[in-house]
Amino acid sequence: MSKRSIISPAKYVQGPGEIGNLAAYFKTLGQKKAFLLFSPSNLRNNKEKVTAGFDAEGIAYEAVQFGGECSKAEIERQRGLLGNADVVIGIGGGKVIDTAKAVAYYSKLPVIVAPTVASTDAPCSALAVLYKDGGEFDEYLLLPSNPNCVVLDTTIIAAAPSRLLVAGMGDALATYFEARASNASQKQTMAGGLSSLSAMALARLSYDTLLRDGLKAKMSVDAGMVSAAVENIIEANTFLSGIGFESGGIAAAHAIHNGLTVLHETHDYYHGEKVAFGVIAQLALENLCLDEISTVVNFCASVGLPTTLAQIGIKEVTPEKLMAVARAACAPGETTHNMPFAVTPEAVCSAMIVADKLGQAVSRR
Repeated sequence: MSKRSIISPAKYVQGPGEIGNLAAYFKTLGQKKAFLLFSPSNLRNNKEKVTAGFDAEGIAYEAVQFGGECSKAEIERQRGLLGNADVVIGIGGGKVIDTAKAVAYYSKLPVIVAPTVASTDAPCSALAVLYKDGGEFDEYLLLPSNPNCVVLDTTIIAAAPSRLLVAGMGDALATYFEARASNASQKQTMAGGLSSLSAMALARLSYDTLLRDGLKAKMSVDAGMVSAAVENIIEANTFLSGIGFESGGIAAAHAIHNGLTVLHETHDYYHGEKVAFGVIAQLALENLCLDEISTVVNFCASVGLPTTLAQIGIKEVTPEKLMAVARAACAPGETTHNMPFAVTPEAVCSAMIVADKLGQAVSRR
């Protein structure tokens, strides 16, 4: 029997006003000084909410602005500013969070991440995505451990445009279906073992929460409110999906997303928006029953996630474009090969066409 493995942050906290409690979480990890890495918008809008707690406790800190790209050069620049700080705290979106993780890793320090959007499931992961200074993908930095603490201020997250929360739903939507496929194929997960009962249960709970509360959460955020549904979806997008993807496994949906990035016209769409279409394509690839696929397509349509190629920027669909996507999705090492059957570029191409047709049928209603 092969080993099972599940990994997660040491502590996960979410709630209204939690960004003001970062000093308290720092005290459980550090003694000397906090290194506060802010995105430019959070440095403008949320610095005082963060630093007030440090000032009240008499804790030293350095507040620094993120340079805009999670690159090796930026990581080294930030490391040069650390001084005697003994905890790194990243406050902002995905690239800020990943830079904070990398700075902490290379400096052998604990890290606290405070995402201010819930648009992906990456904050809880032991992974940072590195880019070149010009914005091109460079490499994945696999970390030996997950963040020491993940803190989400749901008031701030709910104040962001609802499209960001919905994009997070698209990323989370893949979790259960990819984990199910990976579990069926008994492929190793990013946690370093086979999927566990716990990971599968969290992945399924993420999906069930999306169906139950996704639309209500979008409506609440559009109205500027933090409701129980918003709290549940933030947890589903960030924690449930984060543990589910890393310890449950990923498969074709994310590989199809990666393939879609070869087309320039998709670059204006969020990660989770492209993943949502990848989910529908994966279900078509698996030839699942129409009822299950329809549930997913109808959910996407209800919250505003893309269900067609046109809705992720591909207005002119050609065999050449789709095969370019399919070949990239089936490249050696891609997670398409975690499916419980052999997958070819031709099969992925066909699945995308079917997914597009199903999405068009829903959009015409």
